[in-house]
Amino acid sequence: MRTPKKKKRGRKTAAPILSARLNDRVTLEADAEGRIAATFDGYSVPLGSFSGAAVKRAQGLRIGLSLASFASARKPLDQEIARLVRRLAHSGLVEYRLARGNTDMVVIEPQQADYWPNLTKPANADSVALSRFAYLRRRGNDMVLESPRAGALFRICDPAIAAQLVALSTPQKISELRRQDDFAGLELFALLLDCQILFKVDTAAGKGLRGDEGDENLVLWDFHDLLFHVHSTEGRQANPLGGRYPYVDVIAPPPAVRPPWPGKTIDLQEPASAATESILPFAKLLCERHSERDFDDQDPIKLAELAQLLDSAARVQSKWTSPLDFGDGSGGPDIDYTRRPYPSAGSAYELELYLAVANCDGLERGFYHYDADRHALVPINVRAQELDAMFAGAEFAMDAVAPPQILITIAARFDRINWKYSAIAYSLILKNVGVLLQTLYLTATDMGLGGCAVGTSNIDLFAKMTGLPFHVEGPVGLFALGRGTAEVSGEPPPA
Repeated sequence: MRTPKKKKRGRKTAAPILSARLNDRVTLEADAEGRIAATFDGYSVPLGSFSGAAVKRAQGLRIGLSLASFASARKPLDQEIARLVRRLAHSGLVEYRLARGNTDMVVIEPQQADYWPNLTKPANADSVALSRFAYLRRRGNDMVLESPRAGALFRICDPAIAAQLVALSTPQKISELRRQDDFAGLELFALLLDCQILFKVDTAAGKGLRGDEGDENLVLWDFHDLLFHVHSTEGRQANPLGGRYPYVDVIAPPPAVRPPWPGKTIDLQEPASAATESILPFAKLLCERHSERDFDDQDPIKLAELAQLLDSAARVQSKWTSPLDFGDGSGGPDIDYTRRPYPSAGSAYELELYLAVANCDGLERGFYHYDADRHALVPINVRAQELDAMFAGAEFAMDAVAPPQILITIAARFDRINWKYSAIAYSLILKNVGVLLQTLYLTATDMGLGGCAVGTSNIDLFAKMTGLPFHVEGPVGLFALGRGTAEVSGEPPPA
């Protein structure tokens, strides 16, 4: 009998290469002295001075430079390239391609300024699963994979990768995945684990997928709530944000007043005039309320005025404890409640006030937490550049000529409201923010102070300043406060 021929082993697939490359809209320009600047959309970002060899090698960033080629930084040239790429990455001007040969598998688009890919590969014994916060969607002609927990999104270039990701709705062992003919490679899995799009499942502990994925504060989040929190704020996503008029060339501006419904009109002006001989004080206060964006730094707000405003608008007025009652005779734990000047869903009062102080007579420049129970300010140690960045963001958002005297960050303790409410938790937080903003507006107006709600906040900056994870406690509103200039100049106040 003939000895059976041994089966030929297939070629070992080459490991994917991770490279950094410039965004499509970015170009590098160098002058005769080696100063490099990145230009995009009419802006220029200086990146420093580099040698002629580094300038020449940097041109490779248009198609991509392998991270491994300068990772060791043993040579001076590698050190220069590493410094250049890090500076580009910090400004969000590079993306990363994971490719085999000239074929892209995925393109990684950073969503945070400090994102840097980590290739710590999982072990064969590890079991991994897709995060419940991860989702695939179409963006233009691309398929993208993202998560509100991730520092980057993944543009999927190979349909086979999408199929592998779908299978990870059930935990899979790395050793079993590697046996598959179309296995994407440990490099991709390392990047997905680093971005928390995948997570390691502790099969021995048996906590279940929801418990395995993160701490107890993350367990309390619904998918849509965390997604909306991240994508309606700055800091953890790179999409355009703010008043950019994105549909100005697509649709006409909607009217300020809704066209009237057909039918008989019931005039309310005559009954309203007969009911009151003079305007009510509260109605007068509502009419006087306006957004003040410019503040008189020659006559700043005083500490006593700030104390009065916080006392009137946000101080804890009373506290009590009540047992949870499900209505069927089964008792629950005791729950603590407070009462404050503004309404709050379920008396949760999950909102906290943090004050960035630039100019207040009697109070040092700095960052403070308002303890609403003790009616006290507690200083928080932050870096000067972080405080400056917070003021600069508010100044830009308000289109003001200078930063506000005090910037109040309204932050939410998410677990306080997520613990009770399902599906509507984040929407309730935003409703609570709205009534607190109106309370601050009316209190400031009544005191002769100026205030302005600010539409954006940076959740990543707040996390760095407080040391609190973005999903534990984070900003959901901003309010600029100070002594306005409109009253001083006699000019009519803005709307």
